[in-house]
Amino acid sequence: MRKIYWMMTLFLLCTVSVAVAAPQVGAPGMGDSLYPDFGNGGYDVQHYTLDITVAPKNFSLTGITTIEAKATEDLSRFNLDLVGLTVDSITVNDAAATFTRDGQELQITPAQALTNGSMFTVEVHYNGIPSSYTSVALPVLTGWVPYNDGPSCPCSYVLSEPDGAATFFPVNDHPLDKATYTIKVTVPKPYNVATNGVQKVTDNGSTTTTVSEVTSPMASYLTTIDISQFDLVTDPGTKGGVPIRNFFEKNVNQATRDLFKTQDEMISYFSSVFGPYPFDVYGALMLNIGPGGALEDQTLSIFGTDTVSTDNDQSEVTIAHELSHQWFGDSVSVGDWSDIWLNEGFATYAEGLWIEHTQGADALKDWVKSNYTYVAGADLTPPGQAPADDLFNEGTYYRGGLTLAALRAKVGDTDFFNILKQWYQRHKGGNVRTADFIALSNEISGQDLTQFFDAWLNEKPLPPIPELGLSN
Repeated sequence: MRKIYWMMTLFLLCTVSVAVAAPQVGAPGMGDSLYPDFGNGGYDVQHYTLDITVAPKNFSLTGITTIEAKATEDLSRFNLDLVGLTVDSITVNDAAATFTRDGQELQITPAQALTNGSMFTVEVHYNGIPSSYTSVALPVLTGWVPYNDGPSCPCSYVLSEPDGAATFFPVNDHPLDKATYTIKVTVPKPYNVATNGVQKVTDNGSTTTTVSEVTSPMASYLTTIDISQFDLVTDPGTKGGVPIRNFFEKNVNQATRDLFKTQDEMISYFSSVFGPYPFDVYGALMLNIGPGGALEDQTLSIFGTDTVSTDNDQSEVTIAHELSHQWFGDSVSVGDWSDIWLNEGFATYAEGLWIEHTQGADALKDWVKSNYTYVAGADLTPPGQAPADDLFNEGTYYRGGLTLAALRAKVGDTDFFNILKQWYQRHKGGNVRTADFIALSNEISGQDLTQFFDAWLNEKPLPPIPELGLSN
């Protein structure tokens, strides 16, 4: 009996030792299938507070980023993403933490290990000149981009998809870790700031401080802080029920500004087909330079002269495209960058929906036929196979949009628009994968659409749309 008792005690001690295993080092990536090192594991950010002071004339900044997060495992160390910049100090739960740099990884060791499920606060003090760079995903400058064109400058804008947020604040830089934000930016006069959310500006004499609150969860790449001399133009949003504020660089002409007057009607229309607008404000930032693309920053889409102008007949649908992303991309966000067609294919088809709304059903048919003819004659990558070094290729957009046109033709308008509304309603504020959309389409249509989606998203030959008389 004594021997058995001793053996049982030994077993219990071993069991306890397993239960209290040492804290782990958080993973230096989220495991994304295209970009496995993007983001970091071991915690879930709840809120960022960015407090940044900018000196535009030499493009430098000093910043304090405070991160409120929840540990998802026992952590002895964890990482944030940060490109360049000098880190002055870091605290975790008000205690000094040690840190090292390894490329984009800011490795932080707290004074005391963090327990699974516990809330913790990180405060990072940093300074320097942000380093924009060409992302692996697309050939344009990404992140905090300085420019010196025009009488309002030196200036800067932010264009961060997919991985540029880390150029101006320490962050868990992957859409899976969405969070709310407080953004506080101080600049010297006569500069002003355009950023996400609802802004309040305080006049400090020689400087101004802009504070905004982003109360809905936001993916880090959608965070924007843009500094120039802007004219702020507001619209109560009487049609869409959403207040609109647009920021135009002072040398943007009135004719270009007038192109954005359709936003109120667009919000009203898209709300009727997708569901209520997701956020508390919307608007556009219009630069008088060409940044290399437009981006659907949450509540504040950014445009330049290369995407919107009076001599560009695609300006209106480009404005519609970026606005539709507020539903699909910003509120309903991808869980893996390989599913980017869920953002860009949806926004491309939203262009067609806007054409149908403003010009009629025949105009939409012509739009679909024109896009189909173009894709049939081009060597485009299927939208479900976007490569890491060319994420935003034409296949993601054009064939992704055609996938939705083909789905509508196959299941009919009633089921199609129900799919769109349920997609938003069920996943707003969260993250999704392509498999989720296929499952929802199967559920609502009562059909097994697995092979249909596989052909459109993954196979090289362009499938026909027999209902519309289109074949390759």
